[in-house]
Amino acid sequence: MPTKTIVFALVSFFHDLFTVIWMGGLIVTVISFLPALKDALGPGPQVKKVMMAFQKRQSVWVYISMVGLIATGLVMTHRSSDFEHLFGFGNAYSVALSLKHILVIGMIGITLYRTLVLGRDPAGMTQEKERLNLRLLLVNVVLAVVVLLLSGLVAAFNSPLHG
Repeated sequence: MPTKTIVFALVSFFHDLFTVIWMGGLIVTVISFLPALKDALGPGPQVKKVMMAFQKRQSVWVYISMVGLIATGLVMTHRSSDFEHLFGFGNAYSVALSLKHILVIGMIGITLYRTLVLGRDPAGMTQEKERLNLRLLLVNVVLAVVVLLLSGLVAAFNSPLHG
């Protein structure tokens, strides 16, 4: 097998892995973990304590995934002859890829705000900040789903089905 093929396979694998860790983690947190936690423990300080511990541990993996997605994404952008340049809008492939990059940048901003600003002082977390934190988490989940859809479009534009 050619070295170029092996390298591309590894880069694609790590890009997918980083996506699962960050975006999959967001989606699973909202649709399964948080509801199960509330069902098991009821509303109150125990849920907050578990979520803070979870977010503290998960944020390390998310930061690693963000860096990994940027690095692997930059390598992967040049695999298509339709790639123009970062944030190019000259063809369908570039539009989908650029929209995906814009949304990911927004997600990174939201994630950093949630962890570094809202999560900085757990003792000072007011009800208003908690609601904002939850809303931003939900926004990031929606953005993650759209990013995954755009990833599917990018892949389809890169190698459409024939027949």
